[in-house]
Amino acid sequence: MTDDITIDEGTQVTLHFALKLDNGDVVDSNFGAQPATFVVGDGNLLPGFERVLFGLSAGAKDTFVIEPENGFGQSNPNNLQKIPRAQFGDDIELVEGLMLSFADAQKAELPGVVAAFDDETVTIDFNHPLAGRRILFEVEILAVAAAVKH
Repeated sequence: MTDDITIDEGTQVTLHFALKLDNGDVVDSNFGAQPATFVVGDGNLLPGFERVLFGLSAGAKDTFVIEPENGFGQSNPNNLQKIPRAQFGDDIELVEGLMLSFADAQKAELPGVVAAFDDETVTIDFNHPLAGRRILFEVEILAVAAAVKH
């Protein structure tokens, strides 16, 4: 029997995962699709999601609860912006929850969600859509290997 490599800093991990809300709604999943491969610490996975995987080896299946502060952060009230209603074309039918794309100062695309609106202003929430949410992180570890050094 060979020693199973366990997930730690610098290991390459291949896994299936699902991100779910407390109510069971699936936010993202690659079960039934190509597995994801990443190297711990390469920035592909938030640190709070990586940490719960430490010590697991190939074949492990588990579900972890990721609190907001370890996941997508708490919702920040400073990320709510009021924009004059007149800046939205008449062709845009505003509804709460509508995701719109804005350009930031560097012309990069910035998604925002309509939080509220009236005849004068539209409140856009630029927080990550999962900010403030507890996430259920379901994983099935398919392979763990020593990362290839370049």
